[in-house]
Amino acid sequence: MKKLVLLVVPVLLVAVNIRADEIAPGIFRTPDARFADLKDYPFQSNYMQIGDYRIHYLDEGPADAPPILLIHGEPTWSYLFRKMIPILTAAGHRVIAPDLVGFGKSDKPASESDYSYQMQVDVMVELAQRLNLSQATFFGQDWGGLVGLRVVAAEPDRFARVVVSNTGLPAASGIQGWIGYPMFKLAVWWAGEVTFEELQADVTFPRWVAYSYGVDDLPIGKLMSFMGGDSSVVAAYEAPFPDKRYKAGTQIMPYLVPSQLRENEAAWAVFEEWDKPFLVAFTDSDPITKGGHQIFLDRVPTAQNVTISGAGHFVQEDAGPQLAQLINAFIAGEAVQSFSVDNSPNQ
Repeated sequence: MKKLVLLVVPVLLVAVNIRADEIAPGIFRTPDARFADLKDYPFQSNYMQIGDYRIHYLDEGPADAPPILLIHGEPTWSYLFRKMIPILTAAGHRVIAPDLVGFGKSDKPASESDYSYQMQVDVMVELAQRLNLSQATFFGQDWGGLVGLRVVAAEPDRFARVVVSNTGLPAASGIQGWIGYPMFKLAVWWAGEVTFEELQADVTFPRWVAYSYGVDDLPIGKLMSFMGGDSSVVAAYEAPFPDKRYKAGTQIMPYLVPSQLRENEAAWAVFEEWDKPFLVAFTDSDPITKGGHQIFLDRVPTAQNVTISGAGHFVQEDAGPQLAQLINAFIAGEAVQSFSVDNSPNQ
C-alpha cells in the first residue's frame, strides 16, 4: 500500500500542475519557470489585466521619455526585440513591447474561436490608452503591423511617427470587402494540407496559412530556425508553449489576416491623411511580404522608403541592432538610408 501511495502522489501532482496553468476555463498561462534564464532577455516583466486576459509587456528606459511601441508578429513575442531594446533605451527612449494575446507571457485562450483580428486590436488600443501613450513612435512587423497600424488609426493623436517593416494592412471596400475573406478561406480549403517540407520548398503567404492552419501541433522552434532565429534562441521561442493547448493563437492568426478588409480600409483613410513622419523599411529577402512596401508609398503622403538588404522576414533577428539605429536616427529627424547586413548565422 505504501508503494502504491508513493506512485499515486506524483501522478496527482502532475495533474494539479497541469490544471494550475489553466487559470480560468479555457485560458492558459505559461508557467514563469519556462522563461527562466533566457538568452539576452534581462528585462523586467509588467502586466495589465485587460478583459479576461493578463497582458505582459516590457517597459524599459526613462519613464518620462516619449515612448516607442514595438509590436511583434506571429509566432513570436517580445523576445524578438531583445537586440533592439538596449540600443533604443541607450538613446534615451522609453520602449514598450507587449505580447499579444496568445503569445509570450500573455494569457492564451485554448480555443481558436476566442481569437480575432478585432480582439487583438481592441486589447492593444486599451493598453495604449491605459499607459497614456503620447508623442509615441510605432514600429510593427508581420502581425505587429496589422494590429499596430489599426491602433495608430484608432488613436492617431498619441503617435508622432510610424515605422513599418515586412507587414501589411490588407483592405478592400464594396463587394470585395464583403466577399474577400470568404474567398480567401475557400482558397485555403482548396489548397489542402501543406507539409513542413513543402513549405520550406516554396514559402508563400497562402502556403504559410495552409500549413499553420492545418498542422496538428505547430513546431515553433523548427519554424523560427527556418525563418531566421539561430539555434541558440530556439528554446526562447518555444518557451511560451509547453504543449499544443497553448498554441491556438499561433495556429489561427495567419488564417485571420484578411478577416477585416473593410475595417482596414477605414484605417487607410487615416493614413491617406497622415502628415507626420512615416518610414517604410522592408527587407529584400522576405518571400511572404515581398512587394508589400509599395502600397504604403502609394497611400501614405509622407512615406519614405529604405531597403534592408540581406535580411529575411524577421528583420529583428537578422538586423536588430541596425534597425534600432535606423529608428533612433528617424526619431532624431536625421536622414535615413538603405543598408545591408551580413545575414550569416548569429548575426
